[in-house]
Amino acid sequence: MKSISSKFMLFGMGSRRKFVYRPGGELLDAITFDLVKKWEIASEHFEPSEYSVTLETRDSRAIRIFEDEKAVWMDDNGDRQALTYGKPISLPRFEDHPQASLLRAIHGEILVNIMPFGPVPNLWVYPRPWYRDSAMMLMCMKQTKNLHLVEEWIAGLHKVWDRNNSGDPETDNFGQCLYMISLLSDRNHPLVDKIMKAVPQYRRDNYVIGRSDYAEHPVYQTKWLKYGLKSLEMDDQFKIPEVYDSYSSLFWMDYRTQHVDGAKFSEETVKNYPYLGWAEAHFYKTPPPMPVEMDSSPLTWEGAGSEAEYWRLLDPAKHGFYSEDDAKRKFSCPHTWHAAEIFLYYTDPRMG
Repeated sequence: MKSISSKFMLFGMGSRRKFVYRPGGELLDAITFDLVKKWEIASEHFEPSEYSVTLETRDSRAIRIFEDEKAVWMDDNGDRQALTYGKPISLPRFEDHPQASLLRAIHGEILVNIMPFGPVPNLWVYPRPWYRDSAMMLMCMKQTKNLHLVEEWIAGLHKVWDRNNSGDPETDNFGQCLYMISLLSDRNHPLVDKIMKAVPQYRRDNYVIGRSDYAEHPVYQTKWLKYGLKSLEMDDQFKIPEVYDSYSSLFWMDYRTQHVDGAKFSEETVKNYPYLGWAEAHFYKTPPPMPVEMDSSPLTWEGAGSEAEYWRLLDPAKHGFYSEDDAKRKFSCPHTWHAAEIFLYYTDPRMG
């Protein structure tokens, strides 16, 4: 049930320069789309789980573009050169895990979407970090010991809300910020006091309520707030309301028993927003909502994001590595919330 047809390989995890390999033998800068290298190829082989593309040229040279803990490399018949370095990265192999190859590939799709200004849902259509997506990315990065890649971004957090959905002050941002701060700092981070001063405006009785994705989600929002307070070992006077909330099942990290069951996400919704389906499956401990096709890259996506700047896909499509159909249908790939939910689904020991 893959919703995208684009095929390319991104390189440049963390703070490294971003590259994209275009099928047919071209390596481009993934931001400026300047041509870096071109080959006349006889064959090519994508290995997302090895962060690698292997080429055979028409004159029988073996070319390999790949990424490891130290750098992005290009190996031309045994002559290896680094294309970019940046901060060292931890790339666990997940050796004993039945989904080791998938976890490696998905992990790469998360790390390659860390930009100089912070972690983003997609490096092309989202020019700013989103707290919700970032929090899920950082849960994965905590497991893989890569939080140093966002240390400066977390230290510099100063806004209570990201205001990415038409400027809305989304109430779930309270807990997401507190949680992210807890990963590398403590309650003395200057944003914590700002958040706690803002919370009373959204308090109703002993829970919080406001807008998230243009609707009220008091269960989801209160769960996030409680989780953030707990992560910072702060006083928690809040209780999760006993009401139906369609977003309650997106919060599988804790408070699972505090949930009023109701309608689940439709198949059509999950096609566009697959992270909703993966989170819901994680919450209910049910099988994955869709297979993950490991024969191509990228593996993750989002469709019809309300605030995604899809016009930014015109250049990738013009340069031939991004599907015009995906761009016209408003599908961005890869997508980090989707990647994070897959990663966390398979690494949660409670799902065994």
